[in-house]
Order: sequence, then C-alpha cells, then structure tokens
Amino acid sequence: MCAEQLPHRIWEPAAGRGAIVDVLRAAGHEVIAYDIEDYGVPGQAGGRDFLLETEAPDGIDCALTNPPFRIANEFVAHALKLCSRVIILARLAFLESERRRHILENAGLARVYVFRNRIPFMHRDNWNGPTATSAIPYAWFCWDRSHCGPATVHRISWGR
Repeated sequence: MCAEQLPHRIWEPAAGRGAIVDVLRAAGHEVIAYDIEDYGVPGQAGGRDFLLETEAPDGIDCALTNPPFRIANEFVAHALKLCSRVIILARLAFLESERRRHILENAGLARVYVFRNRIPFMHRDNWNGPTATSAIPYAWFCWDRSHCGPATVHRISWGR
C-alpha cells in the first residue's frame, strides 16, 4: 500500500473477491467495496459498474483499487471526478503513453511507489500451489487533486 496516511474510510470500486479490501479492513479501515461482478463476497456491493457511479459513497473522499488495466485510464479519470484522492495498483508501464498524459501530468499525480521486488501471483481463486513471481513490475500510483508539481517516486518492498 502507499506509505502515506490513508483515511479511515476508503472506497474500493473494483474489489473483485476482496484481496485489497481484506488487507485494508485488517488494518482497521472502513471500506466500501463495489465490483461490477457479484462474487457473493460479504460486505461488498456486487453488480455496481464504477464507471456509471455519479457520486462517491457518503463520507468517502479516497478511492483505492486495482482497476482492470485495459480501462485503468477511465477508472482514474472517473475516480478523480468523485474523490480528491485516488490510489491505484497498476503495472509500472502505466507511466508510459501519450493517452494517459492528462491524468499523469495534469491531474495531481503526487507519488508513485515502485516495488523493489516483484509481486507474486497470490490472487487467483482456489490457488493452493506455490506463488510465482510475476515478470511484470507494479507500483502504487497516488493522486491528490490539490497536488501541484511533479510526482515523487519512492521504492518500497512488499511483505518485508
């Protein structure tokens, strides 16, 4: 997670089966969890398309999620309309691309936390085998609408 102070109440609009939600709740955060699919996860609102939401849940000003990469641009742009703070887990390659210029350079990207070590594949349903290290580098990208200037880059480790 970002090594910054997270608010007590957080919105996870693409919660999937709850991997991020579980970690946040275990750390004492109140999490409002949505997903476009209904996975039957307790405490999660399934069947909610985040991109069709018109306002954040009451008392929420921070969206934190691992959006589907192919629509991550839309997720960030939409989340920034609804919340002043947005945090996503995405491939480091998210920093590339002219198409993302508007959200990477002009929308308050404040910090990028790049993992020193690769994140293992631990999220697959019913996976009981060894965790394999991903060949893809990931980072936490943190926006704050009030941020001006360039983003800072930090290196972090998971699980250590």
